Amino acid sequence: MVQYSFLTRWDLEGPIERVWDTIIDVDSYPQWWKYVAGVELVRPGDEAGIGVIHRVRWTTALPYSLTIETEVVRREPPHVLEVIARGELQGSGLWELTQADGTTTVIYRWKVSTTRTWMNLTSPVLRRAFARNHDVLMKAGGEGLAQRLGARITVNSTRDGRSPA
Repeated sequence: MVQYSFLTRWDLEGPIERVWDTIIDVDSYPQWWKYVAGVELVRPGDEAGIGVIHRVRWTTALPYSLTIETEVVRREPPHVLEVIARGELQGSGLWELTQADGTTTVIYRWKVSTTRTWMNLTSPVLRRAFARNHDVLMKAGGEGLAQRLGARITVNSTRDGRSPA
């Protein structure tokens, strides 16, 4: 398996609670995140939201799609949401939210490995294209979230999570 690490940052003008509520509402992603084709609740979590599993079908800017199951393993409202991923990507995602001066900063750390044979075999040639594809998906997520909230997004960036800031 080939490993990838990404760091996304979204700065949105608006209250942290509204941003948090939208990010944790995975079922609503197809309504505002362009590349989310569908969401299925696989297992509800406990009363704190731990253990909930969603199966998310992603389309991409490239001619392929992915299906990933995410399970919530840590939830500290409205600041931290951590998931593990299984399926065509395996690994972890960590959402971290902070607020200062009316702006909510969302940091998303995504560390995954590909499980599809064709992706692993072609990664020496297509790794940059896969990374760029991830950038496009995440930027669309930031734009969609801002539009959903009626907020202005002032930072919408993704970079390789292994490189220094």
